[in-house]
Order: sequence, then structure tokens, then C-alpha cells
Amino acid sequence: MSKTILVTGAGRGLGRTLAEQLTARGDKVIAHARSESALDGVPHDRKLVFDLAEPAAIADAVAELGLERLDGVIHNAGVVHIGTVAEQSLEWWQQTLTINITAPAELTRALLPALRAARGHVVFVNSGAGISAGPKWSSYAASKHALRALADSLRAEEQPNGVRVTSVYPSHFATDMQRSVREQYDADYDPARATSPDSIAKTIVDLLNTPADMVVNELRIEPPNPLPIRARS
Repeated sequence: MSKTILVTGAGRGLGRTLAEQLTARGDKVIAHARSESALDGVPHDRKLVFDLAEPAAIADAVAELGLERLDGVIHNAGVVHIGTVAEQSLEWWQQTLTINITAPAELTRALLPALRAARGHVVFVNSGAGISAGPKWSSYAASKHALRALADSLRAEEQPNGVRVTSVYPSHFATDMQRSVREQYDADYDPARATSPDSIAKTIVDLLNTPADMVVNELRIEPPNPLPIRARS
């Protein structure tokens, strides 16, 4: 049976791959991006255009969709700034926390009536940094630890309503963000030692198709032989 799934950050990378795989299996995709042009070439049934850096606009944007039922939302969009605590500016902190945690929380709140009506599924694309934080990851890891807390609270609150909640923790997969991280670290990057977006997307799509009598609360994903992030000597 066809489902309606909202994907944030659908304009590129994992989000675009998710939109492609969901559409290929017959689902209807509501594609989110910061601009309409970002969705050029992205398969979707409907679009949701707003900047996650401005979460005050989310409720009105969702209301315009007029959703009565929503089978799932995949919180995929995010930003990362690499630097020591001494280097992290106030602007970096504010942008990272707003986009990575405040916006997903507000979007989820706005979507909850439709998710409850469909007994839907909320998937948070987290990170290994949401489990443990290393040097130069402070703002990003803080936002991802907070995202884990949001997922845990939401899961406990919405169980009586039949809403399922999953946190996915992919590590070292081939995206523009991973390349950006390596560049900021001045570290080598080998996509052959990273998990492909296709594999991550397939795993998330499969999670959305789990039987109604079960839920995967958390899932960690790593490549078999990841290249450590170390600055070139």
C-alpha cells in the first residue's frame, strides 16, 4: 500500500536518494528544501519549502499542506561546523542548534496530528556524534545528543497513539557533509571506505516498512572498514 512520507533536506545527498527510492516503490513523497530550485529533478508528489534556520515559519508551512494523515517523516537535513570550543562562534552554535534540533522538534509538533491519524513513523537521521563526542565536534555533537533526547521523549509520549519513533546513527557515509568534515579536518577521504547513500536510504526505507507489531528504536550503521578522520601530517 502506498504511503505518504515527508523527507527534509530532499534536494541533495541522502535526502534526494530517499525521495528517489520512496518514489520508486510507489510512495508519495513530500519533499522539503530551502528553495524550490533545490528540488529540481527530485521526484515528489508535493513540496514543502522553508528554511530550517527560521523555525517560526514551520507551522504555517505545514498548515498550508492541509495534511490529514501522514505515514512518516524522515528528519534528514542538518549542518555541521567543525572546530574547537575556542573556535566555535556564537553564530555557529545558534545555527547548528536551530537547524539540527529546534527545527525538527517544531516540525514534528506541527505534524503530530497527521502522524497520529495514520499511526505514522518518525525517523531521525542522527550521527555517531549523537552517541559520543570527540575533539572539534562540540556544537554538532551537542545538537545530535539533543536530537536523541527528543526522539526518546517523543517515543515514550506517542506510544499510546501508535506513533513509532526511530533514531538512525549512520557513520562515515559518502555525502557532501562527510567531504566537508574531512576538508575542515584537513583529513583524507576515501568514498570506497564509506557507506553509500543508496545503502543508508534503503535501510531507512526498510524501517518504514517494518511490520505494525514492532519498532526499531535505534539503529547504528557503519562501513566495514571506515577511514579514521585524522589530520594529514
